[in-house]
Amino acid sequence: MEEGKGHLVRRAIFIMGVLFLLCGLGAMPARAQSAPHSEPGAAREDSKALPVDGVAARIEDDIILESEVSELAAFQKLVDEQAKPRSELIRELADQWIVRGEANTTKFPPPSAAEVDSSYGEFVKQFGSPQEFQKRCADAGITEAAVRRVLEQQLYLAHFLDYRFRAAAQVDDKEVEKYYNEEFAPQLKARGEAVPALEEVEDTIREVLIQRAITERSTKWLDDTRERLKIDIVPQGSGS
Repeated sequence: MEEGKGHLVRRAIFIMGVLFLLCGLGAMPARAQSAPHSEPGAAREDSKALPVDGVAARIEDDIILESEVSELAAFQKLVDEQAKPRSELIRELADQWIVRGEANTTKFPPPSAAEVDSSYGEFVKQFGSPQEFQKRCADAGITEAAVRRVLEQQLYLAHFLDYRFRAAAQVDDKEVEKYYNEEFAPQLKARGEAVPALEEVEDTIREVLIQRAITERSTKWLDDTRERLKIDIVPQGSGS
């Protein structure tokens, strides 16, 4: 189901991201996506080891670096051939900070190496050939190693959002039937494709609707949480 995959990618990318997570899987799925951050409310212990970098935003007593914004922009260029405005990139990085902090608090486990390898392999296939993928990475200004790290972080965030909201994302048979009649079947007919019986796709449709509900609940949670945080965006070029 294309819609189900789209929701996961957008939510992970935020969205990366998600929505997500995801879409905007976003990611997303880049320091914000790849390097482990401190938990919310904890100062960075490794700040002296970091390269000199500009501060893009302050979130509680943590920071978002300009390099994080640049790398997220590069990943978005790789995926969508264009990046969002700086303010939206910072918002997505703030959302990742929120999710990562919650996941760290619950000691949520990272994805396995096999999951990361599979995700990376499927991602590269979308570009037709390894050579085209490498060219697109060079054009976007992102390394293949960074892409792998982004995808690993996307998996982590998407898995956590699924874990946090799936239990509340209940879908009944009437919702499945309504989606089949009003969205699924009409879309296939419009493309001139055969429409399978409801029984054949019921489980797939149910998962699509569950992912849609997870996306809606995670979006509301992020919106509510973001409003309670102190986030100060530093004008670009003004230094730290």
